[in-house]
Amino acid sequence: MLDWKNREAQAEPRERVDGRGAAARSYLGGLWSRALGTLIGLYLLVCIGLGWYWSQEPALFPVQQNAQTAAERTGQQMVVGYTTLETLKTVAGTLLNKPGGYISNDRFPPGLWMDNMPSWEYGVLVQVRDLSRALRKDFARSQSQSTEDADLAKAEPRFNFDNKSWILPSSESEFEEGIKSLSRYQARLAAGDKGAIFYTRADNLNNWLGDVATRLGSLSQRLSASVGRVKLNSTLKTESVVAGQAPQVDEELVETPWLQIDNVFYEARGQAWALSHLLRAIEVDFADVLAKKNATVSVRQIIRELEASQEALWSPMVLNGSGFGMWANHSLVMANYISRANAAVIDLRQLLSQG
Repeated sequence: MLDWKNREAQAEPRERVDGRGAAARSYLGGLWSRALGTLIGLYLLVCIGLGWYWSQEPALFPVQQNAQTAAERTGQQMVVGYTTLETLKTVAGTLLNKPGGYISNDRFPPGLWMDNMPSWEYGVLVQVRDLSRALRKDFARSQSQSTEDADLAKAEPRFNFDNKSWILPSSESEFEEGIKSLSRYQARLAAGDKGAIFYTRADNLNNWLGDVATRLGSLSQRLSASVGRVKLNSTLKTESVVAGQAPQVDEELVETPWLQIDNVFYEARGQAWALSHLLRAIEVDFADVLAKKNATVSVRQIIRELEASQEALWSPMVLNGSGFGMWANHSLVMANYISRANAAVIDLRQLLSQG
């Protein structure tokens, strides 16, 4: 009996010790949980802040002043074509040097969560690709049978590389190589190298403007489809035409998916931002051609419409109200500017094609 009481007395302190140990472990576990929750919360706040900062669209820059500064820094001559090349390099470089750098191929937050800025980047990249192709096949060649410039032949495929490649190689490294190729051609052009020529002819400019008109026309249609629109089938079968009756034309409703509306909007913003700078450069290098064709005002009108589309968006999201409803439809506002710019491009092409 005594032994049992002694064992009970000895067991009681051990129970108290075990209870205190469990409480300590529970307390430490709670501390670790709170610390982990705090760290995750801080990480999310930092990601949100960075995402907001990285979503800021770059401002417009003065094209002619930018080219003059570059020429003074490198000691190069401001020859015909220099402004266009420097502007193209700056526009392409903005993709890499803006806040957050190039985001389209990010694999980690916050870039992974963002979609508006990648759409803007793609819009800029489309215009960079179009002009780099025009440089290679038109601006730097005297005729269809002439030899293409070696540096421009290297630059074009670099910009047409996969825009979402993360590594081996990354999109950024390919774009940087494309910019370096443009710089080599630009240096040869400024030095008076006979192998580097920039032809400022009306037909060369007209060919590139044809691509511009196609891009703007497509953007206008995609932006207008934010509220849904009836599209007519352009293919009309001759056997369906009956004398004395209006032919039947197939119709279909085209509407941009709700989750894609902001992507189309920001892609249009990116293309308009890039194109406004490129046209200002073209206005400098093709000044004589435009003056002879009385087309300078047309170029200014296109630039004005494109720059007007860059006004700040004060809404936290791209609104998609109906055409004449109570709420704004930002896509239709953007389509208005893009359509007017496209109409001015078509008028400009007509002026350039006239003798």
